[in-house]
Amino acid sequence: MSPRATRTDAPPRATAHAPRRRRPLAPFAGLGAAVAVEARKATASRVMASTTVLLVAGIGALALVMLLAAASGEEQVLAKLGPLAGVPGWAGLVGVVLQITAAAGLLAFGVALSWTFGREFADGTVAALFGLPVSRAAIALGKLLVYAAWSVGVAVALTAVVAVLGFAMGFGTTDAAGVGELVRIPVLVVLSALIAVPAAWVATLGRGLLPGIAATIAIIVVAQVSALADVGAWVPLVAPALWAIAPGTVPAAALVTVPSVPLVFGVLTTWAWSRLQLDR
Repeated sequence: MSPRATRTDAPPRATAHAPRRRRPLAPFAGLGAAVAVEARKATASRVMASTTVLLVAGIGALALVMLLAAASGEEQVLAKLGPLAGVPGWAGLVGVVLQITAAAGLLAFGVALSWTFGREFADGTVAALFGLPVSRAAIALGKLLVYAAWSVGVAVALTAVVAVLGFAMGFGTTDAAGVGELVRIPVLVVLSALIAVPAAWVATLGRGLLPGIAATIAIIVVAQVSALADVGAWVPLVAPALWAIAPGTVPAAALVTVPSVPLVFGVLTTWAWSRLQLDR
């Protein structure tokens, strides 16, 4: 055998069948694609559609029923309304809507976030996300951006429903100056959506819907306890509801702290998704 044929020190040549190493993706690679896909998921989702209907039509219908019951002298409804029972016009209507939205809105947004992030684990689709040319951090950020856009849409829709309801009840002609009360509704809805963002982080850590929903309930409990303890004005989780119901009791500086909640927990959620491992 020739010496050339017996050489073993030559490096092996790459073949067509040799596996190629996948280059790591940029931190937010494919963000545009992630937003587009998550938007389609949200549009086709029955959970998001039903949550939207419950928030918009449900709150409007419940507010109307409570106002009609209060007008008829129903004692239980009057007791629940408290000081709002005798408030006429736009102020009374908006006040009832705000009371309902303060609790129901936060719960609904928490459920929506829990579904958005937890469904990937519950449905077993999270494994497929590892094979996409889109970073997982971009997927998480895309989910949050779509959620933010949806919450703004809900705020606008609910405000429109309440406006139609008020004009139908004759408030537009009898209390034209009170139309400005409507501004508090979209502000409260958007702020409620912001303080629900911790549910996304907990749903990611817990890898399912239920942990996120539990976190939302915990936020509501903390908000209620803080309000009863008279320290809610400076608690970001409580300030939006207190400001909406009684604007004079909450300093403007207290509302400035509210964006810190989605900022902190949005970063934590994105970071948790960037470090996801298929170990369980």
